Amino acid sequence: MSAPTTPTAGPSHPGTRPGGRSARVRAAVHRAVEELLGEEVGDALTIPAVAARAGVHATTLYRRWGSVGELLADVATSRFSGEIVVLDTGSLHGDLQRWAADVATDLADPDVLALMRATIGAGGEQGACACRGDREEQLAAMIERDRARGNAVPTVERAADALLAPLYYRAVFTERAGAPDWARGLVDTLLPASEQVAAVTNPVARS
Repeated sequence: MSAPTTPTAGPSHPGTRPGGRSARVRAAVHRAVEELLGEEVGDALTIPAVAARAGVHATTLYRRWGSVGELLADVATSRFSGEIVVLDTGSLHGDLQRWAADVATDLADPDVLALMRATIGAGGEQGACACRGDREEQLAAMIERDRARGNAVPTVERAADALLAPLYYRAVFTERAGAPDWARGLVDTLLPASEQVAAVTNPVARS
């Protein structure tokens, strides 16, 4: 999550969370984007169409977001931030299994899929970062927590390759999103049984 920014006289940038009328406009625009994507407008999503649905002038959207790609990235950042709670099960294997199943369930939501596909398609790398950034931070938090327990842990990059990559590939590029049980099985590939036993027998006290 980015640090709060100091308000300036210029236009707001995507990702900021201003209050008052600006916050109401942002909420209305985000809602309009989600409604239009739910109607399967897909590639037909435009700034004027969003403005009309939100009940604001198109110039307001152009001034604040600049393009459909930037607008979608802002909506995705808001949607994917804090949606999944990372619980402490007592082991990295348990943490990751719970998390992977929750991500798989989220990705099976047609509205989530529509937003992801549109954001990645229109926003390029900015859109991809908006869709994966918070979940990579969640992975990092779980891995760091297990490192603090005294266990050997994979890198965040390795965990993302083993878990997020197949989850996102199934969701974005195929017609069949991964089921929770399948997602939990990905964790066994990342953390083989021998590593799980080593973690369980580690003498370091758990909090």
